[in-house]
Amino acid sequence: MAQVTDVALEAAIRPSTRPTFLNDEEAHAREFLNDEAWRAREAAHQERADAVTAGWRARQQTGAKHPVEDFLFTYYPVRPTTLRRWHPGAGVTLEGAASEERAGWKWYRADGDDVRVDTEGLLQARGSSIRFITSLLQRTAERQANFGCFGLHEWAMVYRSDETRHTVPLRLGATGTDEVVEGHRISCSHFDAFRFFTPEAVPRNRLAPTRQNQPELEQPGCLHAGMDVYKWVTKLGLLVPGEVLLDAFELARDIRELDMQASPYDLREWGYEPVAIETPEGKAEYVRRQRDFSERGNALRERVVAAVGPLL
Repeated sequence: MAQVTDVALEAAIRPSTRPTFLNDEEAHAREFLNDEAWRAREAAHQERADAVTAGWRARQQTGAKHPVEDFLFTYYPVRPTTLRRWHPGAGVTLEGAASEERAGWKWYRADGDDVRVDTEGLLQARGSSIRFITSLLQRTAERQANFGCFGLHEWAMVYRSDETRHTVPLRLGATGTDEVVEGHRISCSHFDAFRFFTPEAVPRNRLAPTRQNQPELEQPGCLHAGMDVYKWVTKLGLLVPGEVLLDAFELARDIRELDMQASPYDLREWGYEPVAIETPEGKAEYVRRQRDFSERGNALRERVVAAVGPLL
């Protein structure tokens, strides 16, 4: 099974040249959508968004909780109304939209009867953040994937602890969970997973992820990096087409299921069969699905860079 070395994971990323902004005319003279075309895309997006947020919205009415699905709306604090709002992305002009509510939305600009995203204003206001996100996604996609972590980050978060992060039982109990951690080499490269390790688990990790070295360690085999494509797309906002946003949401949703199935928690009561990563069979299933998510994640990264990169 393929696995990158410490040297490959920790190698310094090559410096990039500082990008320059295209002028306003060059940045936007790319695509026009007529009234019928953009309204059809908007309606399809809204229907799709309503479907993927239906469970969360229903639970908000009753106060019910879901240990797997709620993560997409709590860890990533994006409201269903935000997911429902379709944007054509940078460089797309919507014909005949000047009379619509959209013309008054922040970072939109009306040109006669037409409307487009005000990329020039966005780049001036948020250029540093946009450059960072675009570079991070591109460099992550270019890096070799690590398929040897087996989702042990979730196990390290409860190692030798009397507390758990979820109100569901541990599948192997506390002692059995600790034994799994102690029987494996942990190689978590993602800071936002590593920062939740228990103090006893921290020195067991082969790497020391920080916010500062995130661009050097982020790699496409990491489940959390795959889920975070959704986070980065939401931060890029109007610059990315709405279809990419919902594709990223669905990728994060699918990854979250494996993340919890391979975790130490017993979620069979919720309909999730465990992926027992402490066994050879469980490891093989985890890696198989991990590879698929890596490919999906990189395809999305490439779409985001293709949408935003030409503006820089």
